[in-house]
Parts: sequence; structure tokens; C-alpha cells
Amino acid sequence: MQKYVLCALALIAVAAAAPQQPAEQHPVYVLKQESDVGPDGYTFDFETSDGTARQEQGTLKQVSEDHQALEIKGSYKYVAPDGVVYAVTFTADEHGFQPQEHVEHPSQ
Repeated sequence: MQKYVLCALALIAVAAAAPQQPAEQHPVYVLKQESDVGPDGYTFDFETSDGTARQEQGTLKQVSEDHQALEIKGSYKYVAPDGVVYAVTFTADEHGFQPQEHVEHPSQ
């Protein structure tokens, strides 16, 4: 009898640990995709149907007399599963990565 109870409990534990079916997912389409790369910098921009977007521009900057570095400015955003929109604008240069976050809650 104990073997049957132990087997039943093991089957219940396996069933509970099985991956849950994800919520219905819709395909995501690229709505816009542009890029331009040159010797002094680059730009790119894309947007998808699920609300994800990213823009970035990198330019070659003279840091000192004999050193150059990329200065990058850009932004990205995405919509979380709970409907909250997260947006980040950033600069990355010789002083490091400097992000600024903005959160937009869906209207109730």
C-alpha cells in the first residue's frame, strides 16, 4: 500500500513540475529597420509590432590628441507582459554607460 501511495505522490509531483503552457503568443513583425555604417560612425533604428523599439547613433570623437573613441547615444523601449512600458535613453562615452530609465504604467 505504501508503494502505491509513494508512486501516486511521485506522479503528482512530476505533473505539478511539468512546464505550464505559455499564454497565447502572437508573432512579432519588424515594422521598421534602418541602418547606416560609415568610417566616422553609425546609426540604426528598428521597431517591432509588439512595441519594442531601439535607436542608436555612434560617432567617432577625438578624446585626446592621439586617441579617438565612439560616443554613442540612443534609446530603447519594450512592453512588459503586465503592460508597463519601459523606456531607456542612454549615452556611452569615455565616461561610461549613462542610462536614464522611464516607466509608463498603463492607464487603469
